[in-house]
Amino acid sequence: MSTKPTTTDLQWTELDQRAVDTARVLAADAVQKVGNGHPGTAMSLAPAAYTLFQKVMRHDPADADWVGRDRFVLSAGHSSLTLYIQLYLAGFGLQLDDLKAFRTWGSKTPGHPEYGHTTGVETTTGPLGQGVANAVGMAMAARFERGLFDPEAAAGTSPFDHHIFAIAGDGCLQEGISSEASSMAGHQKLGNLVLLWDDNHISIEGDTETAVSEDTMKRYEAYGWHVQRVEPKENGDLDPEALFAAIEAAKAETGRPSFIAMRSIIAWPAPNAQNTEAAHGSALGDDEVAATKRVLGFDPEKSFEVADEVIAHTREALDRGREAKAEWEKSFAAWRTANPQRAAEYDRIEATDLPEGWESHLPTFETGKGVATRAASGKVLQALGPVIPELWGGSADLAGSNNTTIDKTSSFLPADNPLPEADPYGRTIHFGIREHSMAAEMNGIALHGNTRIYGGTFLVFSDYMRNSVRLSALMHLPVTYVWTHDSIGLGEDGPTHQPVEHLAALRAIPGLNVVRPADANETVIAWREILKRYTKVFGKGAPHGLVLTRQGVPTYEANEDAAKGGYVLLDAEGGGPQVILIGTGSEVQLAVEAREQLQAAGIPTRVVSMPSVEWFDEQDQEYKDSVLPPSVKARVAVEAGIGLTWHRFVGDAGRIVSLEHFGASADGKVLFREFGFTGDAVAAAARESLATTQR
Repeated sequence: MSTKPTTTDLQWTELDQRAVDTARVLAADAVQKVGNGHPGTAMSLAPAAYTLFQKVMRHDPADADWVGRDRFVLSAGHSSLTLYIQLYLAGFGLQLDDLKAFRTWGSKTPGHPEYGHTTGVETTTGPLGQGVANAVGMAMAARFERGLFDPEAAAGTSPFDHHIFAIAGDGCLQEGISSEASSMAGHQKLGNLVLLWDDNHISIEGDTETAVSEDTMKRYEAYGWHVQRVEPKENGDLDPEALFAAIEAAKAETGRPSFIAMRSIIAWPAPNAQNTEAAHGSALGDDEVAATKRVLGFDPEKSFEVADEVIAHTREALDRGREAKAEWEKSFAAWRTANPQRAAEYDRIEATDLPEGWESHLPTFETGKGVATRAASGKVLQALGPVIPELWGGSADLAGSNNTTIDKTSSFLPADNPLPEADPYGRTIHFGIREHSMAAEMNGIALHGNTRIYGGTFLVFSDYMRNSVRLSALMHLPVTYVWTHDSIGLGEDGPTHQPVEHLAALRAIPGLNVVRPADANETVIAWREILKRYTKVFGKGAPHGLVLTRQGVPTYEANEDAAKGGYVLLDAEGGGPQVILIGTGSEVQLAVEAREQLQAAGIPTRVVSMPSVEWFDEQDQEYKDSVLPPSVKARVAVEAGIGLTWHRFVGDAGRIVSLEHFGASADGKVLFREFGFTGDAVAAAARESLATTQR
C-alpha cells in the first residue's frame, strides 16, 4: 500500500484513508455486536477525529496526563466510539477487545465517555452541551494557568500554551448550556479554543428542520467567534485536507475562539442507512454492515478487521508524542531555570499542596456577634486570596450578594476590555447570568488542573445547575459551589427565591458534600476543610456545596469538630442528655434557644450542630455514637426546608421542625415566626418526642 502523500498541505496517505475507513467499520461492528449504541455519527466523524488525533493535537499516548498536552472534548458523548477508536488507534491503552466489549459490564468502553474510567478521556460527557461548556472552562483555566506561571512570555512561546479542541453535534448546540458557554467564550476571547460542529442535520426525530431554523454560523459570529465552514467532498464525505486547513487557520486566530462547521452525512458511506435518523441510535443490521464493508473494500465476513499495516501506521502517534513531549520538556526546563520561584510554586500547585502557613491567615470571629455566613465566607476568600494564588472564582452576576469577589482590582477579562480592572489573568471571574454553564465551566477548570475554582449564586438557582453539579460528583471534581440566600430567611423576594426542597435534593446526589455552617466560625472551618480535601487524584476528590445565609446569625465558639460534619455544640447540664436537638445553618440558634428552655425545665438537653451530613457519615461509628448516643431516643431536627434528610437521624420517636411547603414574601424574621421556626416550637417538639419515649 502506497504511503505517498495525496495532498500538499496535509500529509495524507492511502494508509491514513484506510485507517479512517477502519474506524468506520469498527464503529459499525462494535454497535452491531452489542446490539445498541450510536454508530452513525462515529462513522461520519471518523475523518475529523483521526485528523485531530493523528495530524493536529499535541499529545503523548504513553502519558495521557502530560501537562503540556492539548485537550480534546467529545461533547457529543453518545458517539463515544468516535473517541474510543482513536484512543485505540493512537495507542492510549485501549485494545481491540475493549472495542468488542463496548457498552458491556466492566468494560473500558462504556456508552458515553467517562473521566477516570478510560485513559485519554478528559471529561465525562453524555448530557448534550456539557462538553462545550467543559471545553470553555478548560480554555479559561489554560489562560489562568499561563498567568500564574509565565505571564510575560510572548504568545505561543510558553510551555503553558496549548489548545482545547471539542466536537459538538446538533443536539449540543440546541441545548441552552452551550449558548451560555459559547457567549462566555466569545466575550472572553478564548483564542485557545477550537469547536468543531458536526452539522449532519439529523437528530433522533429526523431532520433537524423539525426543530431548528436559525443560522448557527451567524449565531457564533454574533458571539464573537472566528467562524469557518468546511465543505464536504463531492461524494459527501468529510474532507480531511479542508478540515486540516480550517484547524490551522483556527489555531492562527489567537484573539477569538474558533468555530468550524463541518457538513457531514451521518453513517456515511452505509448504502441505505446514511442520512437517516435510524443510524443515529440503532445498530445498522448485519446486512447493512456487510454492505458498508463492501463499499469500503473490507471483507464482509470479517468483524473488527484491523490490518497490521494500519495499526502500525496509527501507533506512530506514540513516536510523535514522545518527540513532542521531549521537545516540550526542553522548553519547560528552560522556563524552570529562568523562573526558579515560579517553578517552586508550580511544583507545589501541581502536587495540590497548599502554601506553608496558609491557615494562619484565616479570620476568626468574635462570639455572640451576629454575622451572615455569606459575609464570613467573603472574609475568608479575601484573606486567602493573597496567600493561595491558584484560588480563583466568581459569581453568576451576584458577587455582591454571594460575597465571592476575591480581588476587586483583578477581573478575569481580555486585555482590551474597557473596564479598568480587566486582566487576562485576573482572579475574579464574571460568569454572567449563566448559572448552568458556570457550573460546567467550573468542571472544565477543575479537569484542566493546576487551579482551585469556586463559583457562586443563590441556592434556589442550583436548580439551573443540577446536571452540571451531578457531573461534578460523578467525576469526583474538587469544585466549590457557593450557594447563598439559603432559606425563607432571605425574606421579601418571596417563594420563587426561597429554597425549600433544595437542600434535600442536593444531598441526594451521591458524592456531593453539602455544607451548611451555623455561624461565621463554622464557615471558616468549612472553607478550611474544603481546601484541605482538594485532590486531583481521581476517586478521592469531591465537589462541595457551601450553603450560606443572607441574614446575620449568632457567632459561637469555634469547634474543630465542625470539620467532622456534626459535633456537640452545647452539651446537656445536670446529667446525661435526655433529648438531642440537631440543627444546621441559621436554625442552630433555634436549637440553642430551645435548649435554654428545656434546661430551665430540668430536662438535660444536648445541641448538635450538623453542617454536613456527608462529612458526618464519613466518621467512624464510635464518634457518631458519641455525638448521637443510640440510647437517647428523644430527638428533634430543625431545618428551614423539607425534612427529608432528617428521618434517619431522629428515628421513630423523633420530631422534625421543617417546612413542607413554599414560602412567602415578607421579612425573614416574620416568615420564621409565622412558619413555626422558633425556639418555642423546637422546645415543644422536644417535649413531644420525650413524651413518646416515656410511654
